[in-house]
Amino acid sequence: MIWEDKGLRNRLLFVAFALLVSRLFATIPIPGIDAAKLNEFFSGSQFFSFLNIFSGGGMSRLSIVMLGVSPYITASVAMQLLTMVSGKLKSMYQEEGATGRAKFNQISRVITVPIAFVQAFGFLSLLASSGVISNLSHTQLIVNMIVITAGSMLFMWLGELMTEFGMGNGVSLLIFAGIVANLPNTISQLSLIFSVSQIPMYVLFAAFSLLVIYGIVFISEAERPVPVTYAKTVRGGNVSGGVSTYLPLRVSQAGVMPIIFGMSILLFPQMIFKYAAQIATNPTIKSLAMTLNNWMSNQLIYGILYFVLVFLFTYFYTAVTFDPDQISKNLQQGGAFIPGVRPGEATSEYLGKVLTRITFLGAVFLSVVAVLPLAVRSITGIASLAVGGTALLIVVSVVIDLIKKVEAQVTMREY
Repeated sequence: MIWEDKGLRNRLLFVAFALLVSRLFATIPIPGIDAAKLNEFFSGSQFFSFLNIFSGGGMSRLSIVMLGVSPYITASVAMQLLTMVSGKLKSMYQEEGATGRAKFNQISRVITVPIAFVQAFGFLSLLASSGVISNLSHTQLIVNMIVITAGSMLFMWLGELMTEFGMGNGVSLLIFAGIVANLPNTISQLSLIFSVSQIPMYVLFAAFSLLVIYGIVFISEAERPVPVTYAKTVRGGNVSGGVSTYLPLRVSQAGVMPIIFGMSILLFPQMIFKYAAQIATNPTIKSLAMTLNNWMSNQLIYGILYFVLVFLFTYFYTAVTFDPDQISKNLQQGGAFIPGVRPGEATSEYLGKVLTRITFLGAVFLSVVAVLPLAVRSITGIASLAVGGTALLIVVSVVIDLIKKVEAQVTMREY
């Protein structure tokens, strides 16, 4: 049925081609890499090893697209944070429709360039000071920064092309491809350290993974139906309205974005502290940077920070994407009301209360899933198993979204 629809087939083929191009670029490294020190650097850094998963191994190979879509995500986070303090940006994002969203996204793209440039400088300087890459001259450093920034912009462009001409969310699909591309390496690592005595642990891990997948699907699809009734209207003897329906409020309104946001926010402090600890000449600054870096590298502290950030970003992203005041206004203009609740401000307050309660469950679930890899690593002692919850959440969410988009296209074709 899918391949009989030429339009749908072309969209899926375009997505497959774009993902293949992204994986090819992820294999092209920047020059002057010490492979042994590179492996040592990533094995000794829990955060960068975890971040490498979402670049599909591009960061561990120091490819020209090593930053992936991270700068674009960071720019999006910054822009959406600014909507909380700038009424103009909030109006542009929420009230001006497709034109406003296009302007908002264009500003995000422009901001992505300097962010990618700064991140490229930070990574290259950090890796150079760690001996992973040879000492670069100023010209070589600038050239590599330009190449890495261009690679990040290429990924952003590919993601937007996939969203427009393909199927699903392009940025999410690129992250999905990065996670899946890392699976063969993970399986090979597990096969090398495999022991018969660890079979019960692998069985438990497989069962636990299935339970997590079930939980992700259940929470992702869970809804709180709010009953809505349309008032009857009489026009020229014709009676319309009087229909009862419901407004679906999703438990996980924010999807996987809070986890991606939380990871982006945690990137900068660790990178800055690690870099400052290596280049600082002042003993006080060096000691402070080393202390802060060790503090951020502590698994318990890192897990708590990650948990709190994901929890807060879940509420933040839900507030950005779902405006009770606007929904209340739309219902009132359409002649609809919630039984037992007065239209207008009372409806807005009611929707806000319901959304706050159900978002709490979604926020706790996302936060637990986010720190699952850290818990798995501490319990099993095997880093390869630490892909865990976050990767599963992104993979399952992207697959569910893609299936829904395909089903919608098939349904339209039938009609």
